[in-house]
Amino acid sequence: MSVGFGIVGCGMISRFHAEAIAHIEGAKLVGCYNDMYAGAQEFAEERSCIAYETLEEMLANPEIQVVTICTPSGAHLEPAIAAANAGKHLLVEKPLEITLERCDKIIEACKKNGVKLGAILPSRFGGANLALKEAIDSGRFGKLTLGDTYVKWWRSQEYYDGGGWRGTWAMDGGGAYMNQAIHNVDLIYWFMGEIESVSAVVGTLAHERIEVEDTGVAAVRFANGAIGTITATTAAWPGLLKKTEIHGDAGSVIVEQDDVLMWDFQEKQDKDSEIAEKFAKKSGNTGGASDPSAISFQGHQDQFEDFINAIQNGTEPLIDGEQGRKSVEIILAIYQSSWTGKQVNLPLEGDPKRPE
Repeated sequence: MSVGFGIVGCGMISRFHAEAIAHIEGAKLVGCYNDMYAGAQEFAEERSCIAYETLEEMLANPEIQVVTICTPSGAHLEPAIAAANAGKHLLVEKPLEITLERCDKIIEACKKNGVKLGAILPSRFGGANLALKEAIDSGRFGKLTLGDTYVKWWRSQEYYDGGGWRGTWAMDGGGAYMNQAIHNVDLIYWFMGEIESVSAVVGTLAHERIEVEDTGVAAVRFANGAIGTITATTAAWPGLLKKTEIHGDAGSVIVEQDDVLMWDFQEKQDKDSEIAEKFAKKSGNTGGASDPSAISFQGHQDQFEDFINAIQNGTEPLIDGEQGRKSVEIILAIYQSSWTGKQVNLPLEGDPKRPE
């Protein structure tokens, strides 16, 4: 069965969506829509699809079964609800939305219309991360004790100045945590389980004319008793590879980008050397550490294939709307802690109020 896609928002990230679709057998990019029609026309010419002048026209095309949302973060809600009401399955770029209220409205619209919802967080599909998740789930770490994740990236002042929505609360929803480190926030939750509380400090240290943080450190306590940290910055020149470290009383694993730096367990298994060797080869992928366009479309392709499989088999995608909401909730708790100077417990009771 062929699956037709429509893309809403024709900025940089839409190119990765289009490339992912192009590499999936049985998938086809049918059309695109952008607030500025000229942007849709340019994109359609590049990708040999139809440029629509209105979102309604695109959503009326029965050849489109899946809509992907690539608009600025704080503008996901409206096209997502329109697509759900039109009976289209939805893949929404990270973050799902910038408030819990807006996330919930998307989730509710998809449930009401019986369509599937996926939140784009492709780091879960990396081979090293999948191997690490399997090791955790099989109990190889013994008692989990520490879970740390670091996103120490660099973004120039021009990066923020060049996009009117970047660095704003209204459209970006936050800074280094909400825009860049959200992938690792999702990973640490996926690896370690529910987060019970956070205590955080954030600041704007290296950039001007932005409303949001470019640096932050959060201490977290997980529901299983383990503790850890989530560090995020766009102020670490020249931009380092992101890193996650998982420790227990029976093992330790460190993953840097897509490579395994450490894979060591008290109880050895035959596959350990194979895993260490397979993922020790330097991928050469900077993962956007200093250039947001320098990422691979492979993670998107893997997630799109998982989503198509869920549609065709009537199952749930690996990262559904509730999973996408979780990373937003954790980040909002980090912000609330930084604003109040207090420890914040999860789950949150609604969206935190930003100080005036």
